[in-house]
Amino acid sequence: MTSTGRDVSESAVLARIEAFRRRRPRLTDEVITLAHGAGGKASATLVESVFLEAFANEALQELADAATLTVPGGDRLAFSTDSFVVQPRTFPGGSIGHLAVHGTVNDLAMLGARPQWLTAAFVIEEGFAMAELRAIVGDMATAAAAAGVTIVSGDTKVVNRGAADGLYITTAGVGVIPPGRRLAPDLVRPGDIVLVSGTIADHGMAVMLARGDLALDAQINSDSAPLGGLVDELLRAAPQTRWLRDPTRGGVGTVCNELAQACGLAVVLDEAKLPIEPAVNGACDLLGIDPLYVANEGKLIAVVPPDQADAALGALHAHPLGRAGAVIGEIRADPPRIVVLLTAFGGTRIVDMLVGDPLPRIC
Repeated sequence: MTSTGRDVSESAVLARIEAFRRRRPRLTDEVITLAHGAGGKASATLVESVFLEAFANEALQELADAATLTVPGGDRLAFSTDSFVVQPRTFPGGSIGHLAVHGTVNDLAMLGARPQWLTAAFVIEEGFAMAELRAIVGDMATAAAAAGVTIVSGDTKVVNRGAADGLYITTAGVGVIPPGRRLAPDLVRPGDIVLVSGTIADHGMAVMLARGDLALDAQINSDSAPLGGLVDELLRAAPQTRWLRDPTRGGVGTVCNELAQACGLAVVLDEAKLPIEPAVNGACDLLGIDPLYVANEGKLIAVVPPDQADAALGALHAHPLGRAGAVIGEIRADPPRIVVLLTAFGGTRIVDMLVGDPLPRIC
C-alpha cells in the first residue's frame, strides 16, 4: 500500500522525535567552559559524566536541587548547597547577599521542606571594600529573617588580588519535611496541570541590563524572593501537588526538560499563556534570547492534579509572590520525555534544554 503524503510527513516527524528522545549526552569537552555553569545541556552532561559517576549514591542520583535524607528517628530532612558568583553584585531588586539566602532556601522549599538553618562561606579578594562587604552581609541577614532561617555557621577565605573577582558566597541549608509530604517526578501523571507562580525571565534580564553593556532603556527588577511561605499555601490548597521546581539557571524550558526526562512523559506548554512582563519580553526580543531559557530567582513551577488546579491557582493569586500565577500547560503521555510548545501561530515546536550560556553569571 502506498502511503499518503500526510502519512509520510507524520512518520518523519515521529522518527525525528524518537531520534531526539534517544540522544544521550556525552562529555567530549577537554576544558570547562561557561556553558558548563549555565544549568542547561552542558551542565547536565558535566554533572552526570563527572560528579554523578564519582559520587554515585541513592540520594544524589535523584539529581534534584536538594537531597532528601531520613535521620535515624525517622524524620526527613532536605539538604542543599549552592554557590553565588553573580556580576554585578548589586542589581535592581537585589544583591548577591539576597541571592545567597533565597537560592538555597528555595531549593529546600521545592522538596516541600520548611527551611530552618543555613551556613555561609565567603571567598573574598584582597582589597575588597569593607563597606560593600558589610552591605552584602546585611542583605543576607535581612533575607534570612524574611525567610525564617538562621545562619548558624560559616567560613571565610581571603585570596590574592585578581583571584576571585571580588566576592563569591556559598551557602548550605537544612529544612524539615513535614510527615506525609512528598514531591517527586514519579508522581506526575498524564492530564496533570502545569502552573507557574508569576512572570518568567525577570531575574536574568535584570542582571543582564544592570551590567550596563547594552543600550537598552528598561526598568526590570529581579524577582529574587524566598518561596517557603508560598509553597506552604500552595500545598495547603492542593495537597496532592506532584512536583515543584524553581526555574533558575536554564529557565522554564530547561526545568521542564528535566521533568520530562525524569517522569518519562511529555510536558506541553502553551506560549500564549506564559506570563512575561512587556519590558522583559521586549528586551529578550532585542537580544535574540528566548525567555523560556532566562532565569528566575523567585518563581516556581508546579505540577498539580487537574481536580486541584483551580485551588492551586487560587492559592498562588492570594499570596504576594503568586499574584501573576498562571496555568501554562499540561502533562501528556506523548511524545514521551519531550517538551512541546504550542506556539502563538498555531504550530508546535520542541523545546530542548538550554544549549550554551547566553547569560553567564546571573546567580
